[in-house]
Amino acid sequence: MLYHLIIAGGLVLFMLNLFLNLRVLKRPRADSRPPEPAPLISVLIPARDEEANIETCLKSLQEQDYPNFEILVLDDHSSDNTAAIVERLAARDSRVRLFKSEPLPEDWAGKPFACYQLARKAKGSWLLFVDADTVHAPHMLRSVLDIAVKSRAGLLSGFPRQLASSLPQKIAIPVLYFVIMSWLPIWWLHRSRKPRPSLAIGQFLLFPRENYWKIGGHQAVKSRIIEDVWLGVEINRHGSRHIAIDLSPVVSCNMYRDVGAMWEGFIKWMYSVAALSRLGLAMLLIAAYVFYLAPFYWLWRELFVGPTGWGPIIIFQVVMIFGLRWLVDSRFKEPVVSAFLHPLGFSFLVLTVLYAGSRQVVGAGVRWKNRLYSKESAVE
Repeated sequence: MLYHLIIAGGLVLFMLNLFLNLRVLKRPRADSRPPEPAPLISVLIPARDEEANIETCLKSLQEQDYPNFEILVLDDHSSDNTAAIVERLAARDSRVRLFKSEPLPEDWAGKPFACYQLARKAKGSWLLFVDADTVHAPHMLRSVLDIAVKSRAGLLSGFPRQLASSLPQKIAIPVLYFVIMSWLPIWWLHRSRKPRPSLAIGQFLLFPRENYWKIGGHQAVKSRIIEDVWLGVEINRHGSRHIAIDLSPVVSCNMYRDVGAMWEGFIKWMYSVAALSRLGLAMLLIAAYVFYLAPFYWLWRELFVGPTGWGPIIIFQVVMIFGLRWLVDSRFKEPVVSAFLHPLGFSFLVLTVLYAGSRQVVGAGVRWKNRLYSKESAVE
């Protein structure tokens, strides 16, 4: 009984943390006004084999109602028609420019090096890094800059709406925001008088130019696969404010086109956590199972094996989990099916943790965008 009471109490605390997070997360407003005069924003897009996404992304950026911006795209040794698509659009719009990547140095991860090259060519007083698989509402630049200026952010990132096409993606992808929003105390990080790192998501990173170069740009995180998180750490370490906002009204992202890409992406994140702390990852895995999967096992036993006498508290645990899922999924417009099939989606996450952890232990490395990152390559 004590075990089930502890689980129930933990879920209540997670619910309180979630309420506070949802309350503190700012959302871009369509009626926001740009500063006068409007500063130049450099929108920077690293692109590697993005022919399926890049045109939609660029067209959504070209339709921004903000009066002063440029769009720089770096073709990172693509093997498809990414460069040709960008060239065609750039020929019709002087705001769009295409650059070819230099060869990747041995001690750099691919995306940080691509972003670093773009930043060196940017002219704007604000640098916005976005992924090629993002799509943006027409008022995105205007509304997000308004929040960044008013909050005096050294880095603004946040939560885009994550799109999914296949059923496995609809089941698994929303689990990520669910875990982050229920566990991470974003409300406390934002309200602390002392600047603290929040959550940076690499699909959208907005820096004042001086803050970006103050930390050394992406060179400060050149060997990191999850460079976005470490950029937030560096911004905080240099005394600047780092905030996360709800970007779902103005930015959407289709980060995985198939189940294979989703599997690789989840493994990349979990491998990076394992590289930081195997013990930490193991503890998170145990906590995730105990709080978010085990209640369904106990409910199955209660219904199909035999009553244990703990039925009401087990049902309370499951109801709390579904309540947490509903709050997160409805806020970020996630598919309803993910909450109903929560045990399946969460089991997928657990499998990626186990697989990524085992690869890190044996030094096998992790593959992303057809590049292998391992200890031997000096990339963490």
